[in-house]
Amino acid sequence: MRDLIGKTAIVTGAASGIGLGIARAFAMEGANLVLADIRPEPLASARMEVVRLGVEAIAIPTDVSVLSEVEALGRAAEATFGKVHIAVNNAGIAFHGTPLTQVGMRDWEWVVGVNIYGVIHGIRTFVPLMQRHGEGGHIVNTASTAGFRVTPGLQHGAYAMTKHAVIALSEALRHELENTDIGVSALCPGAVNTKLDASSAYRPDRLGGAYERPEHGFMREFMEQGLSPDWVGQRLLQGIKAREFLIFTSSAPRQWIAGRHQIVSDAFDRIEALENPPRPT
Repeated sequence: MRDLIGKTAIVTGAASGIGLGIARAFAMEGANLVLADIRPEPLASARMEVVRLGVEAIAIPTDVSVLSEVEALGRAAEATFGKVHIAVNNAGIAFHGTPLTQVGMRDWEWVVGVNIYGVIHGIRTFVPLMQRHGEGGHIVNTASTAGFRVTPGLQHGAYAMTKHAVIALSEALRHELENTDIGVSALCPGAVNTKLDASSAYRPDRLGGAYERPEHGFMREFMEQGLSPDWVGQRLLQGIKAREFLIFTSSAPRQWIAGRHQIVSDAFDRIEALENPPRPT
């Protein structure tokens, strides 16, 4: 999809950070926006910012972990703009600094609900909307470099597990839509200067409400040194136009991810050695 003028794009997690950077990039290309986030007031501010760029936009407060709310988001998009051409399942939360055995069950429900079910709900809702009008489209699921490697010391197993799932979901969807005019991408950012580390301030009341997590301290400096959300938005736009599947935002994690792939390669070497023992001379 090379021309976004007059097209409609849905972006979840759009009130700030990467989501808002993506929304700004799309708006500057002439796309109308459907912005969704669990935080109504920052979402309203994001809408005003996008409108000032000269496009139409609506803001729909949405908890992506709840299917009925995502379905309502899709209906609002169609009711307002008629057709949906791009959907970015971007909403996500951080979960670092807690060993797996100490993650509470409400937190498991929260991180899986947003980071995995949020993507599932988006796929289930938005792909049929694109198929309905027959003009083609593009689905983006925001994963992470953590979808390829669990980093020692970060204690982010719960988070990384969800991002591995997003990669798998995206790959499966790509295969299913391979011979159609709907593209699929997995956005895989590294460090980005956002407030993702403060995710727990927005945990829903049904899952225990807001609280402060360990990553509030040790992640802040790391994230402040990251890329700007606007750079990520422009990079995603470039990737969509080129129909890239894996869209990385920096080459910096390449060596870390290659190390994980080496572990896989070494494991195959060991089994091949057992299957093909050297013949006695």
